[in-house]
Amino acid sequence: MSYLTLDNITFQYPNGFVAIEDVNMSFEKGESIAIIGQNGAGKTTTMKLLNGLYKPTKGNVIIDGWNTKDYTTAQISRKVGYVFQNPDEQIFHDEVYSEIEFGPKNLGLSPEQVKDNVEYAADLMGLKPYYKEHPYNLPFSIRKFVTIASIIAMDSSVIILDEPTAGQDAVSMDVLSAAIAKLNKDGKTVITISHDMEFVVRNFNRVIVMANKKKIADTDKREIFWNLPVLKEGRLKQPYISSLSNKLSLNSQILNVEEMVHYINKYD
Repeated sequence: MSYLTLDNITFQYPNGFVAIEDVNMSFEKGESIAIIGQNGAGKTTTMKLLNGLYKPTKGNVIIDGWNTKDYTTAQISRKVGYVFQNPDEQIFHDEVYSEIEFGPKNLGLSPEQVKDNVEYAADLMGLKPYYKEHPYNLPFSIRKFVTIASIIAMDSSVIILDEPTAGQDAVSMDVLSAAIAKLNKDGKTVITISHDMEFVVRNFNRVIVMANKKKIADTDKREIFWNLPVLKEGRLKQPYISSLSNKLSLNSQILNVEEMVHYINKYD
């Protein structure tokens, strides 16, 4: 059985709006997955079901044998951590260090373990120089890293990142990529919601596409980004280099610059 399973999930808001219908997904420990689709496709709602922020109207979410209907969000956070798209919805301490240590402290970890977790997370996100800073004195991109570190420090098995590249520059993108790779190496499952197709291609092999409140595709990134009918249904674009390759009618399913260079050299 998979570590995390959504079994025939439907979610309806109190006002009657149905956000997702009959969604099935499963995730293993140590996987790295991107969730893509236009606004309103149901991505964020689906991911909030994974950590208990929402409870399914129909179906079951099972995490390591736990049915989320039977546990509180606080209990589920030991297994699944969620980083909000807007860091200002998550930050409430006046020092970066205090923000990062809040989660592990409230899990009842020993002072030594809390310190180790904070230092691991802060080092991963490049935050050690900012320990004493007030988060709201920092740029948006760094505040985003503070919220990511605060979830990493809780040592959850699954980490969900909602639009982590928003407001990030090229250097920050490299930090994110390295952090995701390290978390995977350490056995963490990383699920990322993103509208940045280049970032998705760079960091994820498995890609799930959502559209019209449903999952419409779940497979390897090359199959996703060269399945034009699926991209059309999801109202998504190919990565720039794939789109260029397509317009040039190159006989290759190119995903990145390196593959383009290899193709050109091959036929030069």
